[in-house]
Amino acid sequence: MIALKKNKVVWMLHVLIAVLLLTAFAPAAQAQSMNNLDLARQYESTGEYDKAAVYYEKQYDIDPFGTYDSYLRCLKTMQDYKEAEKLIKKQIKKSGNAGRYQVDLGLLYETEGENEKAKKQFESVLKNLKPDPNEVYSVAGAFTIAQKIDYAIEVYQKARNFGMGPTYGFELADLYGRKGDSQKMIDEYLDLMEENNLYTGNIQAVLQQRISQDPDNKLSELLRTSLLRRIQKQPGQTIYSEFLYWLFLQDKDFDSALIQAKALDKKSDNNGSRVYQLGEICISNSDWATAQKCFNYIIEKGSNHPMYIQAKMASVKAAYMHVVNDPYTPQELTALDERFKTTLKELGTNTITAPLWQRYAHLQAFYLHNIDEGRKILEEIIAIPGLTPSFVAECKLELGDILILEGNLWDASLTYSQVDKDFKHDALGREAKFRNARLSYYLGEFDWAAAQLNVLKQATSQLISNDALDLALLITDNIGEDSITEPLRIYSRAELLTFQNKDDEALATLDSILVLYPGRKITTRVWFKKAAIEMKKQHPDTAIKLYQDIVDKYPEDILADDALYRMATIYENILNDKEKAKAAYEKLIDKYPASLFVADARKHYRVLRGDFIN
Repeated sequence: MIALKKNKVVWMLHVLIAVLLLTAFAPAAQAQSMNNLDLARQYESTGEYDKAAVYYEKQYDIDPFGTYDSYLRCLKTMQDYKEAEKLIKKQIKKSGNAGRYQVDLGLLYETEGENEKAKKQFESVLKNLKPDPNEVYSVAGAFTIAQKIDYAIEVYQKARNFGMGPTYGFELADLYGRKGDSQKMIDEYLDLMEENNLYTGNIQAVLQQRISQDPDNKLSELLRTSLLRRIQKQPGQTIYSEFLYWLFLQDKDFDSALIQAKALDKKSDNNGSRVYQLGEICISNSDWATAQKCFNYIIEKGSNHPMYIQAKMASVKAAYMHVVNDPYTPQELTALDERFKTTLKELGTNTITAPLWQRYAHLQAFYLHNIDEGRKILEEIIAIPGLTPSFVAECKLELGDILILEGNLWDASLTYSQVDKDFKHDALGREAKFRNARLSYYLGEFDWAAAQLNVLKQATSQLISNDALDLALLITDNIGEDSITEPLRIYSRAELLTFQNKDDEALATLDSILVLYPGRKITTRVWFKKAAIEMKKQHPDTAIKLYQDIVDKYPEDILADDALYRMATIYENILNDKEKAKAAYEKLIDKYPASLFVADARKHYRVLRGDFIN
């Protein structure tokens, strides 16, 4: 018994000593490991690959899977292919014949110029592929990194034939995309979408990015054709129709989108809501004609339709937006006035129609020159009970503008200030502050205007911030080092006259700047403003000449790309000269690639080139 106890004690002492020794040597081993890696990387970074290889080899014995890639890279850089082959084969054995290391062996043969041997190795990898998703992803990833796209595709295709696990649709679509096989990429994505429509959003995001990077728009056309074929084969499958509708919106092909929206509306019985939403999208993209078609589709369903009133108001809104944003004829203006009267008479005066009355007040004051009538309409709207405070504030801002038309500048400032006070921390308050700053600018009070604009430049509302920045830059850029403000003072007076629809006086005032202060920095602003007035007066040829002067004489000016874009739109939409429009858009795309107008110019250019002709 005593002997047994003695043996047990001796055994425990041996265990304790072993633990202590391990504890003592573990940090040393870890430190050695860290030193191996640090030294290897340091030597590799300085190009001393032979020394780096020595330490990578030592580290490989400690951590083979963590060191393998670095060690192999170093050996291949040294062109020590014999040692590299030994390393790869050792790694294959350690990993249990993992496919990704088999790929490395083929790549090494290829590096050595043994292409036939490399081919056989790659084919062996494919032949011996295991039906394990992790192995599949690993092998395909190795081929992909090595830019062996065809082999990576074969891996996923063989794995798909195993009939188990994932279908690898996203992976195959991506590889086909890399390879430039757009049709197969599209087919894979559409198959995935049919398999599970929850993938639709992700697929649209990927394709949207690819389409945006396709200047010739071939991918969009290919996708459109593929969707149409599938719709024809599977007319009851709405997912393809939905996708095609989305594609039309991306291409801003709103006419085609309307056809699709109507078809989807009838299939899904969504009561015209999709068509109505499309109409609003068309308004935001200045496609007034298609917007009218959208709203008329609902109006024609009769006054009992639940969206009839909305559609009626939106239809007039589209016509109104057309007049206030694009050149118009006196006949169009008269017709719009009649549409307002007829619609407002039918729908009455209430909280629902108040926004339409507000637009009508603007039309009366600014376009029909019935300033008193516009002001009276606004005062009557403000008195309607039940309106939201924010809408009342919007009407007051409009009232302030009309007071400027009348020449009551002090009353206009007080009205703006009231809204600023009531909505101090709101976008409406910032809008009121901007209009007050703009009024100060009109009056030549540049220091005060600049102080207010500097506050607004930090505004969270991007639109207000940009407007404030533009006006602030106009002031600071044109006061000059010599502090001569007279050219700017004359220009601001011309802008006030333009606001008040006194266009002939504004043109004469702008001309005086060119005569009295030739060659000043403000010259391009003067030409740009004159062009806008000439367009308003239905003189597109004169406007084009002014825009052309900016582009030709001041090509580096901040307004040059804007002037070129406006020229193009005049050629396209007013003068119907498609060739000159196309040339202007092309010049904008080539000469001003960073311009905010490039994306829109590219779409117009594609349409003029005939890309969307079916």
